[in-house]
Amino acid sequence: MGVLHEDVVVISQAEKPGELTVITVNCPDKTGLGCDLCRVILLFGLSICREDAQTDGKWCYLVFWVVGKPNTRWNLLKMRLLEVCPSYFSTSEFDYYKPENQQPKPPDVFLLKFWCSYDREGLLHDVTEVLWELELTIKRVKVSTAPDGRVLDLFFITDNRELLHTKMRQEETIHHLKNVLGKALISCEIELAGAEVTACSQGSSFLPPAFTEDMFNLELPNKHRSGFLAPSPVSVTVDNTLSPSHTLVQILCNDHKGLIYDIMRTLKDYHIQISYGRFFANRKGNCEVDLFLMQADGKKIVDPNKQNALCSRLRMELLHPVRLAVVSRGPDTELLVANPVELSGRGRPLVFHDITLALKTLNTCIFSVEIGRHMIHDREWEVYRILLDEGDGLPVSRNKIEEGVRKVLMGWD
Repeated sequence: MGVLHEDVVVISQAEKPGELTVITVNCPDKTGLGCDLCRVILLFGLSICREDAQTDGKWCYLVFWVVGKPNTRWNLLKMRLLEVCPSYFSTSEFDYYKPENQQPKPPDVFLLKFWCSYDREGLLHDVTEVLWELELTIKRVKVSTAPDGRVLDLFFITDNRELLHTKMRQEETIHHLKNVLGKALISCEIELAGAEVTACSQGSSFLPPAFTEDMFNLELPNKHRSGFLAPSPVSVTVDNTLSPSHTLVQILCNDHKGLIYDIMRTLKDYHIQISYGRFFANRKGNCEVDLFLMQADGKKIVDPNKQNALCSRLRMELLHPVRLAVVSRGPDTELLVANPVELSGRGRPLVFHDITLALKTLNTCIFSVEIGRHMIHDREWEVYRILLDEGDGLPVSRNKIEEGVRKVLMGWD
């Protein structure tokens, strides 16, 4: 028999300030489960300080020690974690009840359109935070400023609750936007986006050549290159002598926001399963990761070419999880941020939220935004192009903008 439904995910909240909240997951296993769980935790803005995972190939037990926030909605987090856990019936004799090769239906894309009478510092971030709190996922944004100073915002969004087609959910969304935008809001509409509209979510096909050649290079650079985010080396080693059936991969690196997610999504893309894993980060930000791995066929990773490819990709993903540059776009300044998309088609959580937060902190306004997907070097990337509103000039230098956005994206103080 399986565990009770309420015992699949257990959250033990911290009793005192400074203590960690413990999240325990006990459910059937699947390749990529750790990635899916870490993605949910990252989506809620939580930091993982320690993690243990073990599985026998059919059932797994994972424990996450996380830093919570005063406004964390723990019940909602539990619900979202349960949604990515495989059902007990997926490993039982009742498996024949499930349709074969059932693919989840892609979520409907809605167009949120509103006019504001004027722009202000942090406006876009305030809207982004409202949508995040409402569990609305931003697929693309188009922000335009008219000559008279009015601002037109177009958000292409999906609803994690799948209720945005209802009048009640739309009214709830508009109500929250009115609260944050106040008298600046002129009009607000939500409608289902047609196929011809959603097709444009790929964004502009043109990217600056310097950005594509330098920022999307998948080779490890010999020295620090502008736009790459991690300042220190990453050690990844492989050992096949300690276990008769598993390959041990050991990682030493500095901590950053989404570190465990970056490791897990890389392993998921390689179809590699974790039988046992341990992650620990000390107060100085130094991380140690031990992973006992198997290939999809249940065997160790013995091919030297496969070992080298995996180690190289892990180093790359941990050194450069997000690419960033501040460049000239004619007479204007453009901020470009890119992150690799999982093979499942999902991008990194909260990237746009963090970008707008950083620019709000830097008192820098946004003139226009484009978010698109691009295939570069046979890999899909999610690219954020933010044209900055310079007005009488940028309030801070380009270097300060790059540094400020980098720190928020990486969770560095």
